[in-house]
Amino acid sequence: MTSLANSALLSATYLGPVQYFTKFLLYDTIYLEVEENYQKQSYRNRCIILSANGVLPLTIPVTRDRPKELTRDIRIDNTLEWQKNHWTSIESAYSSSPFFEFLADDFAPFYRKTYRFLLDFTMPLLEMVLAHLEIHTPVKLTEKYRKETDPSLDDMRDMIHPKRRMQKPDPAFEPTFYYQVFQTRYGFVPNLSIIDLLFNEGANAENVLKESIAGMA
Repeated sequence: MTSLANSALLSATYLGPVQYFTKFLLYDTIYLEVEENYQKQSYRNRCIILSANGVLPLTIPVTRDRPKELTRDIRIDNTLEWQKNHWTSIESAYSSSPFFEFLADDFAPFYRKTYRFLLDFTMPLLEMVLAHLEIHTPVKLTEKYRKETDPSLDDMRDMIHPKRRMQKPDPAFEPTFYYQVFQTRYGFVPNLSIIDLLFNEGANAENVLKESIAGMA
């Protein structure tokens, strides 16, 4: 592995992928970019799970007053029943996983309460996930947008993306196999949402994250 800065700058996500959460183990501090112009079709409002019918993206509908709007100002479109649909999909995909029953009561309330802003939903969800992973890396929100960062901060804002053509090389990430509910049907599918790892591996999820960091297994 190449040497790392002390901190990393990531985009905010909705239950981001395994790759995203390995960064919380690699750095002393994580900064989340919220002062950028919001980008569509990214992990900012989308997570990807594995269902009985294969890979399934879950997207939070958002609304904007103008084409360019800051991530911190993005509002959720609650005219759609997205929370009900997301939780139904999650239950269907993971109800038979080893740790769903243990964790479901912590996740379910997020799909019952109404949230106005995207970050109002995704930030406490992130905090809860980190607690289950027993990761205590400080997380801070940016206060000003900077196109370029200084050497003490690794800029990963555009590295992790659901679309393959948009992804950038990440020499510090090597997906590690773990049990998945539908692996006999689809084989192992790497880099799904962190909930796939948590519901399938429970307390062992942190170890899988460590094993997925190149050079640290």
